[in-house]
Amino acid sequence: MRTKLNRRNFIKAAVAGVSGLSVLSVCGQSAAVAKKPLRVAVIGCGGRGITLLPEICKERVVALVDPDRRQIAAAFAKIRKDKLATDPASIRTFADYRKLFDEMGKELDAVVIASPNHQHALPALLAIRRGIHVYVEKPMAHTIAEARQLREEAKRHGVVSQMGQHGHSSTGCRRLCEYIWAGAIGQVREVICWSDRANGLPAGERPPVLPVPEGLDWEQWIGPASFRNYHEGLHRHSWHRWCEFGNGSVGNMGNHIIDPAKWALKLGSPVSVELEEVRGGNDERWPVSTRIRWDFPAREGMDPVKLYWYDGLAKGQSYGKKTVGAIDCVTREAQNRPPLLVELEKKYNRDFGSDGSIFVGDKGIMNIGPFGEGCRIVPEEAHRAFPMPAATLPRIKGTHQSDFFQACRGGTPACANFEYSGPLVEIVLLGDLAMLAGAGRRIEWDGAGMRCTNLPEINRFVKTTYREGWRI
Repeated sequence: MRTKLNRRNFIKAAVAGVSGLSVLSVCGQSAAVAKKPLRVAVIGCGGRGITLLPEICKERVVALVDPDRRQIAAAFAKIRKDKLATDPASIRTFADYRKLFDEMGKELDAVVIASPNHQHALPALLAIRRGIHVYVEKPMAHTIAEARQLREEAKRHGVVSQMGQHGHSSTGCRRLCEYIWAGAIGQVREVICWSDRANGLPAGERPPVLPVPEGLDWEQWIGPASFRNYHEGLHRHSWHRWCEFGNGSVGNMGNHIIDPAKWALKLGSPVSVELEEVRGGNDERWPVSTRIRWDFPAREGMDPVKLYWYDGLAKGQSYGKKTVGAIDCVTREAQNRPPLLVELEKKYNRDFGSDGSIFVGDKGIMNIGPFGEGCRIVPEEAHRAFPMPAATLPRIKGTHQSDFFQACRGGTPACANFEYSGPLVEIVLLGDLAMLAGAGRRIEWDGAGMRCTNLPEINRFVKTTYREGWRI
């Protein structure tokens, strides 16, 4: 049958042609070029950097960046042992990411940033301003102002972005949204989040100064933070405990655990945040235990909601090797667990895990784990009784990282792009602001103005003060 090519059909055909071309062509490249492996640099080769190498190496890793030569050596050892790259000798190495961009800026399609938190925003900005796509581990920035700037500049320069809260790619997070939006537990007015992390320290002084380990460029590791001599409890993972380098337990795990609530309850900026309880910490160390409360206003047909965060050690427990593990995880017996969580575990003889969230609605309760697992109505009988809602949210095929690389090739935007994750990080880092304000000091927050309206002295912590030579 012959189709009449009227004006409407002509426009539809033209639009379809343009749409098809946009999938097959990236930044003017041909389809053949677009299918080539992306040229990726990894900034930060310890911890998450080396963990993600197998996925990143499905593209073409062209550079490894780390101020510790031992970490780069470990990354090469993994690449060779697992045969992740066909030509490891072609991968260039740098201690300073600024030199990476100076020397290879035109040879990069994307960067994966897995350095300590205080060195997230600067390499991301250097990439964004060169039109290079950015994947940044959580939190994407060390301060609220940095997160806001990354979001704005990524949008302005039109680059693909993704934050490494990998649970956002899970089916479980999508199911939670669909259940909540279907009215499975009614209006949600309270969310309780918890984590077994104790990414902090008791009050005290800095440890004694030690010689810088061989192969570590300490000046580069310190980067934009104020200079301090090397001491134990910083490199390679314990920097989470220190205010100038990490963001404490909530800054570490809150990006994962609070994410489902932000999505399902359509949370924007809170009107206030307050540290209700705290143990340990001082002006330069994060606490070993906190209880924090955020107050969110009504939005999109949803009632106001209070979100609570519990982390670290229970009252009366001490910080030591028996209670805190290598990555600052508290044993179950010593964990600061919310009273409602303890009550539900006892009532239903069920273990809700070391990390997670409970959504308290006027018609029921839901639980979800830190990365989208275990999304259920409580008790199980209530979950089975509620009709499964339709799958209205698109599912991610593959991993959180492949979702990013797909977007770099011109696919749909990455699911945890900065437009979504920037506001999430601002919520999480307000928890840090509450800790810096101190217990019982309610912060009234102006999200649009990015400032505390009732405690103006707190606003100095909203932005980063960069060391001379590190401003960009």
